[in-house]
Amino acid sequence: MLPMESSKACLRPRKPVARPCLHQFGFRGSEGLYMVNGPPHFTENTIFQRDSGRNCKVFTFSKDGSLFAWCNGEKINIVNVTSNQLLHTFDLPKTVCLEFSPKGNVLATWQPYTTAKDGAAGVPNLQLFNVQTGKCLKSFIQKKIQNWCPCWSDDESICARNVNNELHFFENNDFSTIANKLHLQKVTDFVVSPGDQPSKVAVYVPGSKGAPSFVRLYQYPVFGGPQAALANKSFFKADKVTLLWNSKATAVLVIASTEVDKTGASYYGEQTLHYIATNGESAVVQLRKNGPIYDAAWNPNSMEFCVMYGFMPAKATIFNLKCDPVFDFGTGPHNAAYYSPQGHILVLAGFGNLSGQLDVWDLKNYKLVSKPQASDSTYFAWCPDGEHIVTATCSPRLRVGNGYKIWHYTGSVLYKYEVQPNAELWQVAWQPFLEGTFPAKAVKYHTVPSKVPNEEPKPAQAYRPPALRDKPDTSSKLHENEPPQNMRPQSKGSDKPLSKTALKNQRKHEAKKVAKQEARAEGNPEIAPSSPVLNADHIVPPSVTSGDPEVDKKIKNLKKKLKAIEQLKDQAATGKQLEKNQLEKIQKEAALLKELEDLELGV
Repeated sequence: MLPMESSKACLRPRKPVARPCLHQFGFRGSEGLYMVNGPPHFTENTIFQRDSGRNCKVFTFSKDGSLFAWCNGEKINIVNVTSNQLLHTFDLPKTVCLEFSPKGNVLATWQPYTTAKDGAAGVPNLQLFNVQTGKCLKSFIQKKIQNWCPCWSDDESICARNVNNELHFFENNDFSTIANKLHLQKVTDFVVSPGDQPSKVAVYVPGSKGAPSFVRLYQYPVFGGPQAALANKSFFKADKVTLLWNSKATAVLVIASTEVDKTGASYYGEQTLHYIATNGESAVVQLRKNGPIYDAAWNPNSMEFCVMYGFMPAKATIFNLKCDPVFDFGTGPHNAAYYSPQGHILVLAGFGNLSGQLDVWDLKNYKLVSKPQASDSTYFAWCPDGEHIVTATCSPRLRVGNGYKIWHYTGSVLYKYEVQPNAELWQVAWQPFLEGTFPAKAVKYHTVPSKVPNEEPKPAQAYRPPALRDKPDTSSKLHENEPPQNMRPQSKGSDKPLSKTALKNQRKHEAKKVAKQEARAEGNPEIAPSSPVLNADHIVPPSVTSGDPEVDKKIKNLKKKLKAIEQLKDQAATGKQLEKNQLEKIQKEAALLKELEDLELGV
């Protein structure tokens, strides 16, 4: 996804401009670039002059929403949103990425890097402009679009870039001097913490030559010495990571991913979720269902986070800062979680190859508010007021049926727009407001009235042969969705969350059970028991001596080998890759059982 952009002020320091809290959003597509007034009007903003060109490549708002910048294929423009006053233009027609610094003092622009025909080095393609004066503060060479934008702290006291395994830090937007450096071997990713001073930075270094990958947290500017890191977490099985700070900068979630799952269990590779706090605490978040981790999101209150995980239908669970489960939403066709800006509502969504189902939850009472269907959506975003939502079908993800809908979280569609045939929608984004502008309101459960019918297509019926069409439907579902924990039949002790050890044992037992069932079905000789129903209870009978010390010794050794084989089978059932000699041991189980039986019978 291309980064969003922003806009800022004129030749003297800009004072905060009072503006009505009228929601609006930007629209970019083959029909041009323009602004649309949000609820309740849904009309085109006449103050902002439409840019009708078909080559608009990117637009962005500043963090406070007062400025707007875009590139129309000829130049970059920055305007004041309220007055539509043109503040600056920059002659950079090939720009494809724009982003404002958090306070809107700097606009970062990026163009694809190109070299000369004779192989000479290209010109700098990353520019930083002072929005107040329009002056270019600094130009850099940034070859890759990945992590192209410098990373600022919220107060813009520091700004960081990754340059050849070093993090370069600049202070107070003075890019003429590198204020500090953090050197780590092969550092590939970093994120500066949000919030107030002191600023912190999370750094990821991938493992190599048998060494583990690790994530470290530092407090700027304390980088030197072995004890400089606030926290350190090392782990294997990580080709890339996603680093997620909470808004108070007290903890980071690390989604570690591998490109390939060596066990063959998942097409998406393997994922693990780690929790790292700035006080040095760290933990692996124990998930109750095997499978990929689709999404993880912090509540804006920084006290809890939601994880979407497991083979479809995926499970969604909220965890506290101790990584203990707080609430289990059960399973469903979901792969993304979106907290409202106020943190009082959570939407569990299923996009991509899923049906677009939205489950809207009141987090105070853990009650389902609505369950609308946003089919074929490729984009979702909360309005800053925490009451309205936009979903859109954008190109090039989908080139047909492009358009957007404005929803109320109670499930009603307030406005619907579809582009003309053969036209495309490329980008939609709400105008942001500063945090705290819209306080949380009481959650409504009754659907808000709307004049727009929500014409969602009815789900297709399963095919039934002609001979069965007049008979009752007795077909069973492929998956039975697990209900939320407060809708399940109550049982003794069901309200108490399992401890980490109990949860680990439960997952191990479930994985073992599933693996054995699959092994029997597939006839896998490496894991399937080769003897009839014999378990540990049959393998280890009460101790009985034969009277011959040599025979007793052989019996003892055989039992020891069989116990080791049982442990190897348990490991294989949990997904661990066994060595060749370990698989050979498992295959010898039947012969050992026969030998043990013969010795105990005195044959």
